[in-house]
Amino acid sequence: MTDVRLRHGRASLALGFFVQGVAFALLVTRIPGIQDRYGISDAVLPVFLAAVPILAGVGSVVTEKLVVRVRPGALLRGTQPVLLLALLGVGAGREVWQLALALAAFGLAMGALDASMNMLGVRLQRAYGRSIMIGFHAAYSLGGIAGASLAWVGVHMDLSLLVSYLPVVAVLVPAALVGGHWYKAAETVPPRLQDGGGEAVAAKPLVFKLLLPLCLVMAFAYIGDSTVSNWSAKYLHDVLGSSEELATVPYNAYMVTTLLGRSVGDLGVRRFGAVAVVRCGTLLAGLGFGVVAVAPGAWAGIAGFTLLGLGLCVIVPQTFAAAGRLFPDASDAAVARLNIFNYVGFLVGSPLVGALGDAWSYRGAMLVPMVMVLVTFVYTRSFEADPARYGGGHERSRTADVG
Repeated sequence: MTDVRLRHGRASLALGFFVQGVAFALLVTRIPGIQDRYGISDAVLPVFLAAVPILAGVGSVVTEKLVVRVRPGALLRGTQPVLLLALLGVGAGREVWQLALALAAFGLAMGALDASMNMLGVRLQRAYGRSIMIGFHAAYSLGGIAGASLAWVGVHMDLSLLVSYLPVVAVLVPAALVGGHWYKAAETVPPRLQDGGGEAVAAKPLVFKLLLPLCLVMAFAYIGDSTVSNWSAKYLHDVLGSSEELATVPYNAYMVTTLLGRSVGDLGVRRFGAVAVVRCGTLLAGLGFGVVAVAPGAWAGIAGFTLLGLGLCVIVPQTFAAAGRLFPDASDAAVARLNIFNYVGFLVGSPLVGALGDAWSYRGAMLVPMVMVLVTFVYTRSFEADPARYGGGHERSRTADVG
C-alpha cells in the first residue's frame, strides 16, 4: 500500500468524522425547534431523545455482525447518506410518526457509523504505525462546532428545520459519497500485527472480560461528556447565578477546548505515550469537575468546564485505539462492542446528575461524574502499547508507541 493511498484514506475518514459531527450537532441543537414543529410535550420528549442512543447501540451491535461479511468502508459509504437523509426527514415531516421513523433511522445509522468509522480509524493507525486516532475525533469536534454554528444561523434567521437542513444535506451527501471512495485504503490494512521480525503475531480472540475495563472507561467518559452537554447551562444559570446569555458559554468553551486538545493529542501520544496522555487527561477532567463543584461564580465555573474539555477529549479516541491494540485480530468486534458503552454513558449521565441534583445538590452531583472519570486511573494499564509494533514498513522503524 502506498503512502499516497494511506493519506487519501486518512483524509476521507476525517471527512466522515466531520460529517457525523455536523449531522449530530444539527439534530441536538435544534431540539426545541423539533419539539415545537411536532407538538411534543416535555413529558414525551425524553422518550424520543432516549430512543436515539438506544437505537444507536443496536446499530453498533448489528455492525459487529455485518462487518464479518461486508467491509466496514462499504458499510460506512452506504450509511452516511442514510444518516443525512434521516436528518432531512426530521426537518421535513409533520406528523409524530414521521419524526419517530426519521429518528429511528438516524439512531441506527449513527450507531453503524460510529462503529465503522472507529474500526477504520484503528486499522489506519495500525498501518501508519503512530497515533492518528485523536485527529479523527478532532474532525468530529470541528464538525460539531460547524453544525452548532449552522443551527444558530438557522434560529437567528428564523428558518424552518427543512430550510436549515436541506442545503447542508445537499452538500454533505455528495461529499461523503466521493470521499468514501478512499475508504478502501483502510480496508486493505492486514488484520494482524507484525512482530519486529515480520512474523505474524498469534491470533488473540476477543474476550469481553479483558475488554470490560475499557468499556467502563468509555461509559464514564461519556457520563462526563453528557453532564457538560445537558447541565452546564442550567448549572451556570441556576447555581452560579449567571445571565442566560453567559450560560451558553460553558458548552461552547468545552467544544472549542475539545477541538484544541484533540488537535495536539496525537503529538502528545507520540512523544509521551498513550498511558501518560490518558492519565493527564483524566487528571484535568477530574480537576475540571472539582472546580465546577466549588466554583464561587460563573467565570470560575466556565474555567472548570474548559478544563473538562481539555481532559475528556483524549480519553475516548485513546480507548478505541487501546481496544485495537488489545485485540489486533478482532479489532472490529472490539470497537463495535466498546462503542455500545458510548451510548450507555450518554443515557446514564444526564438523568443521574439530574436525580442527584434534585435529591441532594447540583454542586454535590458534579462530584459523582468526577469520581467516575477518575476511576480511569485504575485502568490505565489497559492503554499500554503492545510489545509488538504496528507498521508495514512505510513508517519510521523506531516508532514504538502508536497510541
